[in-house]
Amino acid sequence: MGAFGLRTQIWSNNWKSLALLAGFPFLLLLLLYGLSVLMLAFGGTGGRVDAALVQAFYALPAYLPFALVGALIWFGVAWLFHQSIIDAATGAKAISRKENPELYNLLENLCISRGIPMPALRIIDTPVRNAYASGLREGKMSVTLTRGLIETLNTKEIEAVMGHELTHIRNRDVRLLVISVIFVGIFSFAGEILFRGMFYTNLGRTGRHRRSGGGNSGVLVLVAFAIIALSWALAVLIRFSLSRKREFLADAGAVELTRNPDAMISALRKIAANADMPRAPQDIKSMFIENPAASGNFGGLFSTHPPLDKRIEALVMMGGRDPGPIRSRRRIIRQGRGVSPQSLLR
Repeated sequence: MGAFGLRTQIWSNNWKSLALLAGFPFLLLLLLYGLSVLMLAFGGTGGRVDAALVQAFYALPAYLPFALVGALIWFGVAWLFHQSIIDAATGAKAISRKENPELYNLLENLCISRGIPMPALRIIDTPVRNAYASGLREGKMSVTLTRGLIETLNTKEIEAVMGHELTHIRNRDVRLLVISVIFVGIFSFAGEILFRGMFYTNLGRTGRHRRSGGGNSGVLVLVAFAIIALSWALAVLIRFSLSRKREFLADAGAVELTRNPDAMISALRKIAANADMPRAPQDIKSMFIENPAASGNFGGLFSTHPPLDKRIEALVMMGGRDPGPIRSRRRIIRQGRGVSPQSLLR
């Protein structure tokens, strides 16, 4: 049955996302199986490749407790310190009402209008224009804006961006994305350790096994890396699909909150002109309102966001008007004064 209406679509998307996340434990087993095959290869196992693959499968129960403990520790650390990790990666800093009352009041008014708990407000001191929401627990959520976005967008456009990020919080997208990033981090970390460490350390020893008739170690190494690469690629595809599905809903939610599709469209146009933060990790970029660095690759499979034109097309269908690509001047605002009311006249 198709999904009709915003609420129904959100419900449908949440169930699909939970089903996708349920696949992560199976991918963890696939990763562990690849590691088991790799250990047999580095151990110089002899015999046929198919027999070694069966042996690796039966060795899984011995490794599973260690893998589960490691994954739980990883998840626990990320759960407790995820906001500090994100802040360190992006340079975000929390601000108070006193430091920027106009910006703070914009966010607070949106929250009051829909009965949403007030998230913390953070700013990244960069001319890049972007924004994201973060957090795992209610009462510990954050909305982060860049200085470039604040100084370029007018008040209505900033309000639309805040509405977009608040929609991510309302729909529990933020929690889901952070959890998926944590899980994918396990595969990325394992892959980095293997490809940068064990491969170079043991390549010569594996070659000696081949030359000395040590069975099919070389073939097993290739099979193991193929399995590990497959588990990583599938995990990344799941995470990217979670990001893409929710950007359309967040754009629609911003219009629902602000009743201003034009502001959302012009905000996206201005953000797209200078949205890339090259120093931010790709995992964090998937949380941004726009991520131009990962759009259009491999037919969109590895894109964290839908194409900008598709998002704007959906907003036009909601009654908005597209002004086309915008070259906007950067508004100079004195530090501490925040969003100027005069920006509404731009």
